[in-house]
Amino acid sequence: MASANKNLSVYDENNMPSTEGMSFGIVVSDWNAEITHALHKGCLATLLKHGVSEEDVRTVQVPGSFELPVGAKILAGAKRFDAIICLGCVIKGETQHDEYINHAVATGLTNLSIASGIPCIFGVVTTNDQQQALDRAGGKHGNKGVEAAFTAIRMAALRKEVAKPANKIGY
Repeated sequence: MASANKNLSVYDENNMPSTEGMSFGIVVSDWNAEITHALHKGCLATLLKHGVSEEDVRTVQVPGSFELPVGAKILAGAKRFDAIICLGCVIKGETQHDEYINHAVATGLTNLSIASGIPCIFGVVTTNDQQQALDRAGGKHGNKGVEAAFTAIRMAALRKEVAKPANKIGY
């Protein structure tokens, strides 16, 4: 569903798994800081709201969205995070740079998630203009940072649940 038809910050809070013992990495792009710092604020507030302690969240900054996968890989190398949330903003300009960056970031985070087994969440706002970005960073369409945080919690919980030994009968 297009975000124009949905508030990104609306989710079923009663259907959230426990965050007990979980830790999260957050990688934030400095490019378009007005947007990305608002995404971070929403993301962090959501993690804390659901019981994650501030000590269990590590935030690092990278120059731009293109660097998000490398920042995530650096955090993944620490092997202490249950999920890594990547926050950025790419606004379409006069060239096709946005398509190249968005594709590279999405592919990089997907490949890192698969290779490392650590969910790397794509919390990148990809818009046609500044106003659309503001609308998705705490404006009329909510905050994509909130969406990224609850996605990270759900994926981290799935990872932990599947890692538990299965109940076996007989053997």
